[in-house]
Amino acid sequence: MNTMKWLLRREFWEHKGSFFWAPLAVAAAMILFIGGGFLYSMAFGGPQNIQFDGQTVVSFQGFPPALRYKIANIAATSYLGVAAPLFLVLSVVVFFYCLSALHDDRRDRSILFWKSLPLSERDTVLSKVITALCVAPMITIAIAVATGLLLLVLGMIGISSKGLNLFAPVLSHPGLYLSPLYLLAFLPLYILWALPTVGWLLMVSSWARSKVFLWAVGTPLIVLMLLTWFNFLVGQFSSSIIDIDFFAEQVILRGLGGLTPGVWLSEIDGSRFTGMDQGLDAMLVLGESYRTLASPGVWVGAVLGSAMIYAAMRLRRYRDEG
Repeated sequence: MNTMKWLLRREFWEHKGSFFWAPLAVAAAMILFIGGGFLYSMAFGGPQNIQFDGQTVVSFQGFPPALRYKIANIAATSYLGVAAPLFLVLSVVVFFYCLSALHDDRRDRSILFWKSLPLSERDTVLSKVITALCVAPMITIAIAVATGLLLLVLGMIGISSKGLNLFAPVLSHPGLYLSPLYLLAFLPLYILWALPTVGWLLMVSSWARSKVFLWAVGTPLIVLMLLTWFNFLVGQFSSSIIDIDFFAEQVILRGLGGLTPGVWLSEIDGSRFTGMDQGLDAMLVLGESYRTLASPGVWVGAVLGSAMIYAAMRLRRYRDEG
């Protein structure tokens, strides 16, 4: 365990710019532009007619209590939604981290130093898997929660200056405090859905001698093009063709897009989420998300991802010796 702790620290120190400073820079930009907009409106904005829920209200002071509490409920349960760009940054950062994780050590020959230490291939590769699937998402979640809370406070300050005080109903709403826990509850689901992508990228990273991105992305795209061409030729004489849509959705999109948080929502019937005009029902979204685990494809992908991670361990040793 002590060895793994130091391996994880090594990964964080070497990639601190990607895991910490990149999302922090995006969060700072969001606070500057969105929070600055709230403060600008507070300082210079004049009274406006507001259309809300089919009703026109002249200035925030004219809001009826029912609408006030409805807005507070939406704000308290959905404030983390404003941090969605941070999770897009996470997917890009982890994608390129996995691509370079096992390749860069060979390219700059620093692997000779690490091979001189009593570290197994298993621990080295697993430290990179844990970093990609746990450490990086948890850092992003922490920054996202802080960003969402700060923007929520700035928004409430801006609105209160116009006569609509939301502090009491928002601060007393349990969703304000449970939302970060709900976000953490998605982490096991994210790990399972991301395993095929992480496994594929690490396997390519451990095998390719150069042009890792082209091997990782180009290979499945070329296979897709060849299958499409095969279907075109065979389709002239027979109706027995390969299901290209299945390959594109279940192999390419799952294999390359599994690092995108919330990718499993595409498997859920959108009608299940209707009627959330009173605020985000996090328990419903969480429950429907975990129901996707009933699909055999999720577990097949997780098994294949684990197999590719094991292959990355073996290939790393083979490539080192070569």
